[in-house]
Amino acid sequence: MGIEKRPFGTLPGGRVADLYTLASGEVEAQITNYGGIITALKVLDSGGELGDVVHGFETLDGYLGKQPYFGCIVGRYANRIGGAGFKLEGREYRLAKNDGENSLHGGLVGFDKVLWDAEARGDALRLTYLSRDGEEGYPGNLRATVTYALRDEELSINYEATTDKPTVLNLTNHTYFNLSCGGDILGHELTLDADYYTPAGKSLIPTGEVAKVAGTPLDFREPHIVGERIDARHEQIAYGGGYDCNWVVNGEAGKLRMAARVRDPANGRAFDVHTTQPGVQFYTGNFLDGTLRGKGRVYTRRSGICLETQHYPDSPNQPGFPSSVLRPGEKYHEKTVFRFHVE
Repeated sequence: MGIEKRPFGTLPGGRVADLYTLASGEVEAQITNYGGIITALKVLDSGGELGDVVHGFETLDGYLGKQPYFGCIVGRYANRIGGAGFKLEGREYRLAKNDGENSLHGGLVGFDKVLWDAEARGDALRLTYLSRDGEEGYPGNLRATVTYALRDEELSINYEATTDKPTVLNLTNHTYFNLSCGGDILGHELTLDADYYTPAGKSLIPTGEVAKVAGTPLDFREPHIVGERIDARHEQIAYGGGYDCNWVVNGEAGKLRMAARVRDPANGRAFDVHTTQPGVQFYTGNFLDGTLRGKGRVYTRRSGICLETQHYPDSPNQPGFPSSVLRPGEKYHEKTVFRFHVE
């Protein structure tokens, strides 16, 4: 159906960010090339009512202030790197400490805070960015491409990158979903196709273990209401103030397979998440505190679900985890697909 483009706002320094509208079937997505942010995502409920199911703001200014990564592309390294540093091929690299003693979501100015070059190609929006050698402490000139495509009721995100020096890379999207279009997400139903998770300590840095979900409130292999066990006495829940952990997606990493399903029993909205990534971070918006408002809503604690498909947190420091190293001559390629439907 084509892609519509309009100005979204002006950045400090005078560059203009644009807003792109993708529409297909009964789904509409709005994406800005500032941070690659999904600013709106409209889907139908069982009564035929169209609703915006993601957190965000009406204007660019909302995204320029302090906010918790609403809808953005996260990089170079999504999630946390313990001690804000890592060693690669005998050299130590230091990163910004923006999460206690750790580095979170790419540092002070990650991929969520830069203006990407954008090109509309049919039903796809192609975003490109050159991250220079040394940016936020990471080695190598990294050329990243993220392509959003909306076909029928599927929103796909393709991540690609190359580098001229060995580096580490972990790209994801950080959308907060709320299928009720308001209130909390404690009544949402979740399924995670994951037999294992990666336990983390108090600072949410993985211990390096891989543990079974069986017999714990982290077991979502069968559908469970999110709020049913969110305050259970389990150290992983206590550390995150709710769910905020990496699950190991069943099946072979590198192949597109089911990772998660979310459903709102009250209105029938649902979506499936398929990914090539080895893991998925399920986060219940525990750090939202009601101080942010956008699109006529107040973003209170546990008002959004994030399902961040990813390599495991702190992989550069965990030799037992799947490697997140990208070398010259290699091509990084991961894909995630959100399939929306009504149940």
